Amino acid sequence: MKILLHTCCAPCLMAPYKHLSQEHELTLFWYNPNIQPYREYLRRLRAFREYTRRIGARVIEDLSYPLEEWLYKASILSKKSNVLRCKFCYADRLFRTALKARELGMDAFSTTLLLAPYQKHELVKELGFSIAKKVGVKFHYEDMRRWFDESEDMARKAGIYRQGYCGCIFSEADRYWRDKLDF
Repeated sequence: MKILLHTCCAPCLMAPYKHLSQEHELTLFWYNPNIQPYREYLRRLRAFREYTRRIGARVIEDLSYPLEEWLYKASILSKKSNVLRCKFCYADRLFRTALKARELGMDAFSTTLLLAPYQKHELVKELGFSIAKKVGVKFHYEDMRRWFDESEDMARKAGIYRQGYCGCIFSEADRYWRDKLDF
């Protein structure tokens, strides 16, 4: 099956690519306007490019970065709940991936967001199937969490940049700032 695999970052790609490419023809899709600040976005994009060149993967990059629009929507939703903010973020990236998969005549789309155990897995899954119905391209669901440790180990061994937070400034604050001022 031809799958367009949305890729959030190189470390989250490694084990899923290794396993999924054994049975499927993968094309990797970079679209991540959620990653902030912009220097972090560039670090992750460079790591993605470095790794995909090493493995000779087919890659499509959507480098649009609607920062103000993305932050405006995410900040409104974040005031209501982190779940709504994440839902917006997941839906944005999955919808763009599904549209690109349809445009390219792919059989399905999926995402490496299904790898990390700290992502809202069931929400990603639910959105993937919902978007698939709307766009008319199958969502390939695979519980990739079983490959998380392997992917982390592969990234460490390969010397690939590994980030410390999901991507947006809100997740960075959740990870490093909120409730952590103990000095």
